[in-house]
Amino acid sequence: MKGIFFAMLAGTVAFALTGCGGDDHNVSNQATVRVVHASPNAPNVDVRFGNSIVFSNVPYFSAGVRTVAAGPTRVRVNAAGTATTVIDVTPTFAANRLYTVLAANNLASIAPIVVDDVNAGPGAGQARVRFVHGSPTAGTVDIYVTAPGAPLPATPTLEDVAFLAVSAPLTVPSGNYQVRITPANTPGTVAIDTGTLALGSNTSTIAVALDAAGGGAPLTARTYTTSY
Repeated sequence: MKGIFFAMLAGTVAFALTGCGGDDHNVSNQATVRVVHASPNAPNVDVRFGNSIVFSNVPYFSAGVRTVAAGPTRVRVNAAGTATTVIDVTPTFAANRLYTVLAANNLASIAPIVVDDVNAGPGAGQARVRFVHGSPTAGTVDIYVTAPGAPLPATPTLEDVAFLAVSAPLTVPSGNYQVRITPANTPGTVAIDTGTLALGSNTSTIAVALDAAGGGAPLTARTYTTSY
């Protein structure tokens, strides 16, 4: 849908489409936090909540999920096995919300994006999806969401999506879709094609456009899904 609002999150980064994981959710007085390694040329990382290492030696594309007490939580990302901190932030997490924290951009400019979502499903027969542009190589893009195998329509679903942008939630009937991403205003050049993408009933998905491991082409996309 043309003109869907994209929020540029100050001092942040992120976008992914292929690999799914279930999450804990709806825990009273707690928030669910998913951390995604989305920096193409960064080494494996360790993630600390407070002083505790919660994820160790996390490779590019991978994600982990934890619940935390509602309130401020210090989140640090270090090069794996070292004291070298590349991200150090203290977001405030609200109870019964689902947060996705993406460590993204190239290593020299690595920064977090914090995506705040309702921690509840869209209902039976529905799927909710948000798109994040996390590819440093891609430039501004258009995103087309269609039935599998359908020709690209004249108007993108999401138009002129800038690097680091996060879309508003889009709710669609659950089922099979195909997502294709092109450079902005260049519909004949598909940079990312997910093929058939299944969006299950009563699910919430973050879809992120990313560089290849190490950076650059071939570009890819990854999905991170919560089932309710």
